[in-house]
Amino acid sequence: MAKPKYHVLVCTNTRPPGTPKGSCGERGAGEVAGRFFELVQTQGLFMEVIVSGTTCLGPCTMGPTVVVYPDAVWYGGVKPSDVDEIIESHIKNGKPVERLKFPDEIWGA
Repeated sequence: MAKPKYHVLVCTNTRPPGTPKGSCGERGAGEVAGRFFELVQTQGLFMEVIVSGTTCLGPCTMGPTVVVYPDAVWYGGVKPSDVDEIIESHIKNGKPVERLKFPDEIWGA
């Protein structure tokens, strides 16, 4: 297998019900990851893109969180319907989806 061009990380972490900051898992991250897996397969991108579910990536209140490497682009509030745009714009054309990117302020920058 050749080294993939992109590694997409999808936080699928879950926490017990009632946890104040919640989790990406309870915000539909499983469906987001599923849509990435589906599109990578149906669009023949499996040699260029690897998708991994992860535990907590940090900004839980803005989830589901998706990170695209090697570009280190962090997306928040991603819905399954956004995945098509991320694949088309970012993965296929190298243009991150600005409306979904975390603001720099989230990191204290």
